[in-house]
Amino acid sequence: MSERFTHTTVLLNEAVSALAIKPNGIYVDGTFGRGGHSARILAQLNAEGRLIALDKDPAAVAVGQTWQDPRFTMVHRGFTHLASVLQDLGVVYVDGILLDLGVSSPQLDEAARGFSFRFDAPLDMRMDVSRGMTAAQWLATVDETLLAQVVRDYGEERFAKQVARAIVAARMVTPIATTRQLVEVVSKAVHTREAGQNPATRTFQAIRIYLNQELDELNNVLPACVNSLAVEGRLVVISFHSLEDRIVKHFMRDAAEGDKLPRNLPIRSHEVPQGKLSLIGKAVRAGEAELSLNPRARSATMRVAERRDVA
Repeated sequence: MSERFTHTTVLLNEAVSALAIKPNGIYVDGTFGRGGHSARILAQLNAEGRLIALDKDPAAVAVGQTWQDPRFTMVHRGFTHLASVLQDLGVVYVDGILLDLGVSSPQLDEAARGFSFRFDAPLDMRMDVSRGMTAAQWLATVDETLLAQVVRDYGEERFAKQVARAIVAARMVTPIATTRQLVEVVSKAVHTREAGQNPATRTFQAIRIYLNQELDELNNVLPACVNSLAVEGRLVVISFHSLEDRIVKHFMRDAAEGDKLPRNLPIRSHEVPQGKLSLIGKAVRAGEAELSLNPRARSATMRVAERRDVA
């Protein structure tokens, strides 16, 4: 089963271990990718176990559809549709959900996808190439104010206004249709380079996140995950930049604390409402051994929580 995927899966052992697999349990891999985590989960399930994998990328779905395993179901939907997918499959509760966020290695390494500035390629950036607007189409029409806001908020780029102004000026001369064109425009607008980082890195990240609604989808799916977990079911989330990790961290913390009551309310301790989640351990990051084999794991942060037995 290990030969079914072609990229190095980040925090493979740590993530699957964190799920605390029950051999006869039902699990969800919300971001199948090339199946690294899914393969390891299946290896720990018995004949009664079940794994449901979701992915919005048709290339990832095509890989999953080649898997001939009666315990495995591949669904061409993004994880934001988790609740409806489980309902369609007749599943009420699951024993674990894994979300491995961000862009997979095959997506980065396939030039035609337009995610990476390492190649001169069409400026696409869609996770699901079967629908939606490409980055080139969006950049051709987006308002300068909105563009600056996207680059600032999703890329945390301090030169966002200058980047937006440069893009709007450049597109008046010729359409920005390739990754190289965008890199050249942005590089002239970003005046201070971060060590070891292309000056267009933050802008590429921002456009990708915005086009694919990555943060909105994450905000939407986290409550659905909690509602779908059986008691003692685990939620494991791997994020790759501070915006994602902040959302996951705050959500898990708030879900663990439960409803906040007014201060000095005269109630007994056992009457204080419990949160739906218990936090499991601290944030986990890749060790030196993994980083030496897969430098892309450097930005990965994994957080884990477990469903409590509360109403």
